[in-house]
Amino acid sequence: MFVRLSLLVLLGSYCAVSSALTVAVHKVLAQEKNSIGEQIGTIDFEDTAKGLKITPNLKGLPSGAKGFHIHEHAACESTLGEDKKWMAAGAAGGHLDPKKSGKHLGPEHEGHLGDLPALEVNASGFSDLPVIAPRLQLADVIGHSVIVHEKGDNYADEPEKLGGGGPRIACGVIKEPVL
Repeated sequence: MFVRLSLLVLLGSYCAVSSALTVAVHKVLAQEKNSIGEQIGTIDFEDTAKGLKITPNLKGLPSGAKGFHIHEHAACESTLGEDKKWMAAGAAGGHLDPKKSGKHLGPEHEGHLGDLPALEVNASGFSDLPVIAPRLQLADVIGHSVIVHEKGDNYADEPEKLGGGGPRIACGVIKEPVL
């Protein structure tokens, strides 16, 4: 009986842990070496009945609305682009798009699964307002990365590709928690 109860407690603890996760977020730089900069905070991910709740606790960012996305790969290093210029967090790849929609339509529509609501940064460079990504659950984002872009996002590919968010300024790798 004790073994069965212990197993149930252990499984219950795992389920509670697996529905929420905290990810460290770092500044990223477009350079060959040391492209992952200082940690600027964390982002909490939590499953809810309405979708994935994403709660930032970030500092040191430029104020205003920022493009905010889940990207394909669990990496934040810079890569050398076809134009022979370094891209900050280029190793993260593009927006998460498992259905290969090829469309940037925002978090409510059937485009990239990785499109998130905008990240709001106050005048002091701090961001702590949670957002809900209605099409995502925690299991969808583990093994990927979360990216903050320099500018806002219009959730379209016109007039600029991928919503016009511009360069990547912060990145966090979303990994399965170690128990």
